[in-house]
Formats: sequence, C-alpha cells, structure tokens
Amino acid sequence: MKKRVYVVPHSHWDREWYFTIEDSNVLLVENMDYLIDVLENDTAYTAYVFDAQVSIVEEYLSLRPEQEERLKKLVADKRLFIGPWYTQTDSLLVHKESIIRNLLYGTKISQKYGHSMNCGYLPDIFGQNQYFPSIFTGFGIDNSILQRGVYTDQLKGDLNFTWISPDKKKVKANNMYFGYGPGKFLQATEEYKESRLYPILEKLSSMNRHTDQLLLPSGGDQVLIRKHFPETIQKLNKETEDYEFLLSDYETYMKDTWGDYHRFDNEIEGELIATQNARIHHTIRSQRYDIKKANYEVEHKLLHQLEPLAVIGHSFGLRYPQEWLDKIWKLLFDVHAHDSIGGCNSDDTNKDIIQRLQKVKRIADGLLNIWKKRMTEAISSKQHDLSSIFVFFNTNASEFSGVVEAVIFTKSREFILRDTVEDTQVMAEVKRQKYVSGGKQIIVTAEGEQEVEIPGYYRNSIMVAMDNVPSLGYKTLKVEKVNKRLPTVIQEESTSIANEQFEIKLKDGQLIVTDKKKKIELDHFLRFENVADAGDSYDFSPLDGDKPIYLEQAELISVSKGELSQFMVVKHEALVPKNLKERTENIASKLLMITTTLELRKEEHMVRVKHDIANEVEDHRVRVLLQTGAEHANQSFADQGFSIIQRPITNSYMKSWREDGFTEAPVPIYPLENFTGNKSDTHIFAAVTRGIKEYELLEFGDLALTLYRSVGLLGKDNLAWRPGRASGINNKVVFTPDAQMKRKMTFEYAVVIEDSNVEPSQLFVRTDQYVGRYVTYQKQDLNTFEERLERFEFPMEIKDLPKTASILKQENPNILMSSCKRAYNNESIIIRFYNPTEKEQQLELSHVFPSLNVTNLAEDQQLEVNKNLIITPKAYLTLSLK
Repeated sequence: MKKRVYVVPHSHWDREWYFTIEDSNVLLVENMDYLIDVLENDTAYTAYVFDAQVSIVEEYLSLRPEQEERLKKLVADKRLFIGPWYTQTDSLLVHKESIIRNLLYGTKISQKYGHSMNCGYLPDIFGQNQYFPSIFTGFGIDNSILQRGVYTDQLKGDLNFTWISPDKKKVKANNMYFGYGPGKFLQATEEYKESRLYPILEKLSSMNRHTDQLLLPSGGDQVLIRKHFPETIQKLNKETEDYEFLLSDYETYMKDTWGDYHRFDNEIEGELIATQNARIHHTIRSQRYDIKKANYEVEHKLLHQLEPLAVIGHSFGLRYPQEWLDKIWKLLFDVHAHDSIGGCNSDDTNKDIIQRLQKVKRIADGLLNIWKKRMTEAISSKQHDLSSIFVFFNTNASEFSGVVEAVIFTKSREFILRDTVEDTQVMAEVKRQKYVSGGKQIIVTAEGEQEVEIPGYYRNSIMVAMDNVPSLGYKTLKVEKVNKRLPTVIQEESTSIANEQFEIKLKDGQLIVTDKKKKIELDHFLRFENVADAGDSYDFSPLDGDKPIYLEQAELISVSKGELSQFMVVKHEALVPKNLKERTENIASKLLMITTTLELRKEEHMVRVKHDIANEVEDHRVRVLLQTGAEHANQSFADQGFSIIQRPITNSYMKSWREDGFTEAPVPIYPLENFTGNKSDTHIFAAVTRGIKEYELLEFGDLALTLYRSVGLLGKDNLAWRPGRASGINNKVVFTPDAQMKRKMTFEYAVVIEDSNVEPSQLFVRTDQYVGRYVTYQKQDLNTFEERLERFEFPMEIKDLPKTASILKQENPNILMSSCKRAYNNESIIIRFYNPTEKEQQLELSHVFPSLNVTNLAEDQQLEVNKNLIITPKAYLTLSLK
C-alpha cells in the first residue's frame, strides 16, 4: 500500500528581521500579485498557505485594494489559506491576553475575507505556551501544527499526538519534525529524490507508526509560490511506486489523518520548549531588554488601565474608543511577532519596534487623559464645592486598599486630602515637593499683546493610603487647603528600614531581609553577577575560561522614612572588562555601578526593588542573584497563562546533549510572564517583575534574574551552547552596536514571601497589587503639561456622576480578572476571570448589567448562565455583559 504524502506549499512571512518592515512589504506586494495570478490560472494548484497571519493580507490590500475580490474568492474557496493569527506572535514573551487578542483579530478579519484556517499553526516561534490547546479550542480551532519544542521520546513513535493544556483542554497536534521547509525545493529529478526526498520520507514513515499519511511542508521564509509544483507532483506520482503525492493544505491533512481519532493515543501536556530538534533560544528572553520592558509597560497600560477604564466610562455614557484600540492592538501585534519581540533583528528594525511601542504609549496616554478628565469633570459638576478633586479609578474587579504614589498640584505647600463621602482626612505624606514657576501668558488687549505673569505652584509627589476603593469604579478625594503641612518622607541617619512585615538592614556591606512575621532571615539577600557574553542576538554564550565577577558589597547612599513609606538606596560597583578582548586579556578597565532602591510601604506584603544602571560595557551579561532561603529546592515555578508552571532546576538531557545531537543545550534558563520563585518547607519566595523575562534557579537557592545581555552581532557560528551554523542568516554577520545596550536602564521587581501552603492565587493577587491596576486624576488648573492633552479643549459628553461608584464586583479571593473590554462586535462588555488554583472555585459576582452570558474566546458563542458560575481548576471563564 502506498504511503500518502501531503505536500503543503506555503510561505513563512517574517514581518521584519534583519530587514525592515518596509523591505518586507515591498516584496510582499510583488509576491502576492504573482501568487493570485498563479492560483487563478492553474486549477491544479489546489491550495497555498500564506503563513496563517492576516496582517500581511491587510498590508497587501492597503496597497492593492483592487485585488480584494480576487483574493476573497480564493480564500472562500479554500485555495488560499490565511489566519487564524493576526501576526505570528511569540507565546512566552507577551501577556496571555495579547495572545488571545491576536487570535481574536486574526480569526475575525480572516473570516471577513472568506475563511480563517482551522489550525493553530506555529511554524517558527521559540517555544509553545502551555495554554495553547485551551486558547485554540476557545476559538473553535481543534488542531495545531507546530515545529519547535518537542523531545523525540515524548512523541513515542508518532508525530501526531494529543496536546493538553493545564485546564485539560485538548487539541489534535502534529510535530513538523523537519521544520516547515523539507519540501521547499521539491523536484522530480532522480538525484533529488534519492539524495533528499526519499530519505526524508523514510524518516517520516518511521516516526508515524499509526498512519501511512505523511505531512511534507514545502515552503520557506519569504518564498515565491513554486509555479511548477502541480507538474512536479504529477511527475512524482508517475515515477514512484511507494508514495502517492498530493498538493494539499494543513486542514485537509489533519482531517484525513485524524479521521479515526483513537489511533493516536499519545498525550503530551503543557509547555513545549525542548531544544532537541529545533532551536528554542532560551536566553533570547533577555535580549534587547529595552524592547521587553517597553512592551510590558504598554500591555499593562492597555489591559490593566485603558480598556477597563473605558468600560467604566462607557457604562456611564462615554463612547468606547474601539477604533483607537483596534489601531493600538494592530501596532502592538507587529511588535509581538517572534523575531520582533525577541529583539534578534538589525538595529534599524529594532529602532522601528521601539518607535512603534512609543507610538502605542502616546495614543494610550492621550486616551487615558481624555477619559479620566471627562469622568472627573462629571463628578465635579454635581458637587459644586469640589473645585479641586483627586479621583482614584480602580480598574480591577476587586476592591482596592493600599498605599499608592500619586502627583498633586497645589497653590501652597499646605494641603490635605479628604474623603468626599466619609468626610474624613485621608492619610497621606509628601515624598517630594517642588516649586514650579507659572511662567507668562500672552493676552490680547485693545492695546495689543501683553505678557502677564502667572503665579507659581507646587508639584507634590505624595504617598496616599487608599482604603476600600470600589471595584471597577472610583473614589473621590477633595484637595483641601489648610494651615498645616502633610507629614514628609525625611532622610535619616540609619542603616535599616521596616514596615509591619519586613525589616531591611545593611550590615558589613550586606543586605539582610527579615520577614518579621514568619521569622525568616535572608542573609546576603542581594548581589550581582557579571560574566562575558560571547554570543549573538539569539543566544547567550559563555566565554571559555571566563570567571564571574560578583558585586557583593553594598555601600549605603541614603535612608528616608515616612509614616507610609520607607526607602533605602545603596550601590554596588566593580571594575569589569569593557569588551571581550579585555576579558581574554584579564583586564578590567570599566566601572560597572548599580544603584538599588529598596522600598517598603505601610502594611504591604512585599519589598519593592529598583536597579538603575548606566551601562558602558560591551559583550557581557548582568544578573541579580536573590537569596530565597530555600537551599534544597529542586524545582522553580513561574506564571504562564492562567496558572503556575513548575520547572526542574536541572535538565536531565544536559548530560549528553552534544552526543545526542541536540540543536542547542537544554539549559534550565526559563521565561516568565509576571513572576517566578521557589518553594521550601517553610515558605514560598517569589519575584514579581516589570519586564524582566528570564530567570534561573541556581544551586543553594539563589534566584537569578537576568537584567540584560549586551552583544553586538546578529548571527554567529559555533557558540558554546549552540553548535553549528549561526541562527537565521547563514554566511552573513550583521553588526548591531545598539544591542550592546550602552545606555541608562531601570529594572523593577518586588519580592514576596508567603506561607508554603498558600494558594497559588495569592501570588497573582500580589502581582496585581504590585503592578497597580488603577489610574488617578486631579481636577486642577495649575499644570497643563503633566498630562499631554490638558492644554486642549474637547467635549465632556457626560455630567453629574456620583462621588463614588462601582459597576461590578467579584469577591472570591481565589479568582482574578484577566481582561475587561468591549466585545469585538461592540454589542456587549467582555470580562474574563480565571482560577489558578487546583480546586473548583465559584464566581461571586455582583454587577449593574441587565444581561449576563457565558461566551467563548471568539466572543460569538452565547450560553445561558446558571446561578452558580463555576471555574474549574487552572481554567478561565469569559462573560458577556450587555
């Protein structure tokens, strides 16, 4: 019986890489014109897959709008396959909601053109998120085809397997063992068949023990459609007795091959990051830290501030800014393409990525400014005595209490904040107070233009104790002039700071952190490691003979204390080699200085940490080493998607990875979404980060967070952990001096210590507390530059809002809100909750909406709601509220 070979012609289209997005788009138009012509003129060319990302289709049609009907017909006839992605997103460096949003836009837009490919196609991303099976099924996608991340022994003799996510959702999956290009140069010549084609098919046959149907992806990066493929297939079928070749697509292959579902009994669970058959680039998570940090802050601004604030405003009558959000998300999806967010690009491309992120931030800041001002003016208009008010908008689904930092402008140094409902003074203190000149204003008079001096004012950076701010709502404080100043954070002669839970002291150059309630003391709490990086933009590489330089001795700079917050500033410094040449010559000529600010806030269960570095060194890596107090841990954990993932601190495959022919070393260096840590018999230690995306749990309990890598090459052969060819570009080295990261950088995270038996949800709660799911706004006429649009006029739209309000509240502490936005079709509000625990949890919900339904991730499947809304372990629930 002949084995059937499904030849799938395709193009993997990188939006940008060592080339810019403009280079890509110019080529795109030429190739797409030709592709449409070939498919229309040759009906034997049954199908072509255009990389599963619809962004390139939109880009093409923006320049060739006259081609839309031709393209739509090919898509509707399932001869040209597009979607389900908007862009081929990385899955381990972006927020879980960004992945979901990418598929939402991708499927909806693809369906508009005629069809969205029913395949979770993952040809080239650097590792697979453990929640992909669940996310795919949430969009009605029941299969996935992927390349990277699977160990051969996991497959158990079948390239087809069932892939399971932590919430037990399943998809049918196929591993492209030879990648997405084994048939790229398909020919019918005897030499090609004997030397290349048949050996590949024999290997594929040996790895498909339960089927005679073989998948042969036949494409590559930015390739032109192979016009000869139908004729080549015909020739191969005439000349081959063992195989039947057919021109096909991924949907057809999976449908035909999985017709008898039960013949593939192998199941693989969770994250896929194996380096055996394809490179994962574990240390790309710390490449171009500036991109990772900027992306993190933009995602936070969109998901945790702007979208939920717009929902609150929409509930009170404001128009939801859907068009702007569509624009923002599409710009961001281009950043999230695997090479783009990875930072493994030319300097020109990375400049474009940074500029894109800046553009998104500016748009989001402007929208936040307008929506905050509109609601604040509506609150003020009803209360005529509230000429200067400060509004705290809680953009989370649970009540907020805690100490926050905010900016208040006042005419005098003396003021207080008063709760407008309780009529009580709110506890606050001044962190910094600066006098600002009012400048001059030009006034037109009958005598001509005149300059008028404007009185000065004070910019006050304050710490405020907010208490019980309503969920998805707000609380209003009055800024009141008095004759007594607020307490001030004052610099003191001291070597320690403390709050109710922690004490931090500097003794003999060492930082010591004590958890007073748990009686845990962490000596040598914080130090830094500096090593050579002989790698490239894809991978860190140790330098042979290099020894780490440790920055262990801390020098006290200052200690400042207030009633609500305390700060300690220290510095670590050492002379280090300025480049690889000095490393090899054992010379150290550059000063590496790291300034660290440690902050404790009243009744807050975390230590806030900030490092400032002005990097002048090339070809090196800097990590902070945190003492966790768990010396014998054999596993680390991190969050990924809607729950926690456990990972070993040693990888058994490391012993013989070279002998076994691995494409790169399976080093136990891992990605994180928001937090990472370890667990001992006495406690859990975790670090919640803001844009730091790489960690390693070291022997004896040190948690290493990679702050940044500094390299100047895109592409390098024969790295210590990555033998053979350079990644990406063969026989070409692209110099990337910007990737040396010679600039000022800030790194932020918080350290959390919890009881060893605490629910995982507590770490997600701490994450929300640290990142700050809220925004603030002051109604004032003193400063019009702090927020960019203050100087301009725009319609207010609504009036007469109450002093405090809430539109929804969720009270189960083990359930968290992941997303709050308007539905894609603009007909309802979408709110997603998740349960990261091992037990079922009941949603305890109260809200102002008249209608509530359960929907899928695609937001198009409405189900009736029972009284008891249950979220199963490690799962999520999406609600549609009208």
